[in-house]
Amino acid sequence: MKNLIKKAVQNHNLNREELIALLEDDNCAPALLAAADEVRKQYVGDEIHLRGLIEFSNFCKNNCCYCGLRRDNHRLERYRIDTPTILKLAEHAAAMGLKTVVLQSGEDPWFTTGRMTEIIRGIKKLGVALTLSTGEKSLQDYQAYREAGADRFLLRIETTDRDLYLRHDPGMSWDSRRQCLADLRTAGLEVGSGCLVGLPGQTTASLADDILFFKQIDADMIGIGPFIPHPDTPLRNAEGGKLDLALKVMALTRLLLPDINIPATTAMETLAPDGQIRALQGGANVIMPNVTLTAYRKHYELYPGKSATGYTPDESLQKVIEKINGIGRTVCKTQGFHIRNSKQQ
Repeated sequence: MKNLIKKAVQNHNLNREELIALLEDDNCAPALLAAADEVRKQYVGDEIHLRGLIEFSNFCKNNCCYCGLRRDNHRLERYRIDTPTILKLAEHAAAMGLKTVVLQSGEDPWFTTGRMTEIIRGIKKLGVALTLSTGEKSLQDYQAYREAGADRFLLRIETTDRDLYLRHDPGMSWDSRRQCLADLRTAGLEVGSGCLVGLPGQTTASLADDILFFKQIDADMIGIGPFIPHPDTPLRNAEGGKLDLALKVMALTRLLLPDINIPATTAMETLAPDGQIRALQGGANVIMPNVTLTAYRKHYELYPGKSATGYTPDESLQKVIEKINGIGRTVCKTQGFHIRNSKQQ
């Protein structure tokens, strides 16, 4: 395993069988995460990018079996934040010193292209970078978002295992998901994706394929999180993902894509109080403090027990800064584009 890790550090390349071997070897985790941390330091430095997350709608037309926002979850109290309030939240995020705003929602058709471009233009007046995470759209939609000023788009593939995808995402198309990721690149947006670790039926082989897929699409950012079963979904009784395996997938992603942006996800923190710190010390370089109003945030329940749900935006940011300072890292003062794109901004 030491030779495989050394190869990944030097060449940033492993084949499917080598990835599987590392994923299945429990003893290699400390060395693997340490190597990913060194590569992170070498390529993106010690600064951590903060992205202010606004969860502006929990309506979703899809019915994914693992997600608490799924269409058929009638126990969920639904909400949409109006445009003036979204802009006020973004303004507050900018005033707190955050250099990027992330707009995230379920796939909510009410937010038409016209409504979204109005919101995008309003936020871009604040001088911040803007990431969207609103699901599958047409190439024309993505182009309109880019023309209005959006910089990045996060669309997680969740799993590259086609059969697993179709089983857990009923009514959706893996090919459409893949096409959307290609369209995002065509539209000129930074492309983000990611996967869930621990879905029922998932294998280490499919996780290896996920990592290779991220390299194949030349991603700018990748978010990896453990699957956490939600009580109001068909997977309520599933075992759920393990933090240690999610951290290994994240570390291997860093080794193969050394200069991309990788968040320490909230799901990791939900599974363990030190989950985000362990991620930051194993290859991650991004945290997304939640700046959504508390009254809404508690209803954006992708999974149960989301960490920091009860905190105000200012409290969320302060806790994140304390974590960063506690491990000797610093908050980045720039907008945090992928290094290859930063000179173009």
